[in-house]
Amino acid sequence: MSSKHKAACPQQLGPWCKNTSEQVYQNPWIEVFHEQVTTPGGTPGIYGRVHFKGQAVGIVPIDDQGNTYLVKQYRYTLAEDAWEIPMGGCGRDDDTEQAALRELEEETGLRAKRLLKLGNYHTSNSVTDEQGCAYLALELTQTAQMLEASEADLIVHKLPFTEAIDWLDAGKITDCISVAALLQAERYLQKQQRYLQKQQ
Repeated sequence: MSSKHKAACPQQLGPWCKNTSEQVYQNPWIEVFHEQVTTPGGTPGIYGRVHFKGQAVGIVPIDDQGNTYLVKQYRYTLAEDAWEIPMGGCGRDDDTEQAALRELEEETGLRAKRLLKLGNYHTSNSVTDEQGCAYLALELTQTAQMLEASEADLIVHKLPFTEAIDWLDAGKITDCISVAALLQAERYLQKQQRYLQKQQ
């Protein structure tokens, strides 16, 4: 792309040029933009972009017996039930650890004394800037759920962590943050096991 073209670009985004941006929809959680762009190859194009005002926070809880807790709820966008790790959201500038502790207790009634960061995620980066993260929650105690109205159908299922991985391998868990977080938790636990074996 020539320097002349770059100078004429209203907003340069790497090799892309954003020429115009129109907000076509918004609600408390998302904004949708219709944008006229120039592609990296220099051709004109359009881009539909979904901006998330908050971020997703997932939790993989594991108790002292090696069990984890999955939740099932009906996902309106998919028109089907989905098994996932406990998950919620918070503002982009909020403390994600505090959000993780809150969401875990709200959905499962579990309170964690210890959190370990598993990873950061972009859920569908070709169309949205949604970001998320996940934590491993340890040293659990049982309290009471505090479900929101939209979660009234939520079911909590306790199962061995190894069985949750089997569910993932069998395709019963398809939510991308759940898949990534469970695999990262499995990797962490395997490393911990190898470390303990070396100390014996």
